[in-house]
Amino acid sequence: MQVEVAVLGGGNAALCAAINAARAGCSVLLLESAPKPWRGGNSRHTRNFRCMHQAPIAPLTDRYLEDEYFDDLIKVTKGKTDEVLARKAIRESEGCLAWMIDQGIRFQPSLSGTLSLSRTNAFFLGGGKALVNALYRQAEALGVDIRYQSEVTHLVVHDDQIEEIVFQERSGGGDEAGDATSVEHRVRPKAVVAASGGFQADTDWLERAWGPGAQNFLIRGTPYNRGVVLRDLLDQGAQAVGDPTQCHAVAIDGRAPKFDGGIASRLDCVPFSVVLNRQGQRFYDEGEDVWPKRYAIWGRLVAAQPEQVGYVIIDSRSLNLFMPSLYP
Repeated sequence: MQVEVAVLGGGNAALCAAINAARAGCSVLLLESAPKPWRGGNSRHTRNFRCMHQAPIAPLTDRYLEDEYFDDLIKVTKGKTDEVLARKAIRESEGCLAWMIDQGIRFQPSLSGTLSLSRTNAFFLGGGKALVNALYRQAEALGVDIRYQSEVTHLVVHDDQIEEIVFQERSGGGDEAGDATSVEHRVRPKAVVAASGGFQADTDWLERAWGPGAQNFLIRGTPYNRGVVLRDLLDQGAQAVGDPTQCHAVAIDGRAPKFDGGIASRLDCVPFSVVLNRQGQRFYDEGEDVWPKRYAIWGRLVAAQPEQVGYVIIDSRSLNLFMPSLYP
């Protein structure tokens, strides 16, 4: 198999890389471990995009400058942020919206009057699934060779270069190993983009960072992000950065499935309620700030409580102030 660029992964980052490589005239192979109906990684669960802009653009109103964006980020991370990298990402985000529109991605009209979201957040028309579908259509139109149910099992690294990719391609019978046949392939591309996600769906790996309580976590994203490529690269000396205990973790309805519940399983009632642990104790200021800046910390907070459980108490005055849960 001859290819110039191999992209490992099938979510937003992988697709953007594949599209740009194809536009540059390269032959591109994209390996997605999930079956086609479940393609896209956690990107299919997203619903909006935040970017810096100095003037109104597409659905975004007014302006949202670098310093304000960075301040919002710092409030969520409480200072645990690489400022140089964060500011670079913020500045680079300015050109992303126009690029996405050029790829056929559509956005909802401005959400005026909704917690300033009309200025900061562009919402995908059709959500993350529509985002992923638009990018796959574009990649296919550009001739990208897309392989589903194709899991990378090993990267052959020599002198800090990936020389060969070994992957298993399943066919027939869906995702269960007993129902499918598998063929091993080897490819030696000129360049490799590793965009296959993290280890969010590997609860044993999560346990090493979070302790035994990680086994109780509900993973609202894809079950295919098991960190196989990441672990292979780390084992071969790739430099690790960041903190494995830091993550985008939200409060999930305890009745949600173990995997793939998506954004519908998120609870948005926290800022309008009192949250108690199993000992009947409050453990954070629920009203410190409102969605969308604070909701991403509540998964971590609940994870630190006994049995990783919290109870939300809401009075009748607050019932209509937030988006209702998927479950009654």
